[in-house]
Amino acid sequence: MKNKKYKFLEHTADVKFLASGKTPEKLFINSALALKESMCGKIKVGEKIKKSIKIKRKDFEALLYGFLEEILFMLDAENFLISRISSIKISNKFDLKATIIGDRASEYEFTNPVKAVTYNEMFVRKEKVPSDKDENKKVEVWIAQAVLDV
Repeated sequence: MKNKKYKFLEHTADVKFLASGKTPEKLFINSALALKESMCGKIKVGEKIKKSIKIKRKDFEALLYGFLEEILFMLDAENFLISRISSIKISNKFDLKATIIGDRASEYEFTNPVKAVTYNEMFVRKEKVPSDKDENKKVEVWIAQAVLDV
């Protein structure tokens, strides 16, 4: 996934994406942006509302699942649509704290409403990939895959 934060993959009925980042935090940010794009395309979302979230889970897959589910919950229950993640911190014990900036969801059109995040085909792991600057040099990046029920 050279120079890409995320990309969408083929899936029969749902939306599947692969995200990457140099750190777990960047990986989670890029996964959240993939979730947003899967729902409403590449539209610009206002930055009028700030929300804080805290999540603790047993591993990275469960943490990513909980993080994306929390973003969906805020959409459904609080009429909040994400624009960007202004800060995020993940501890070694799978504790996540994030500040999310966004706007009222009712102000925007949704092209593909997402019902839920699934554990189907989900993974989070570190991989060695060729460097953007030197094909012969390998660098470690975090990779995640998720499937969204639409």
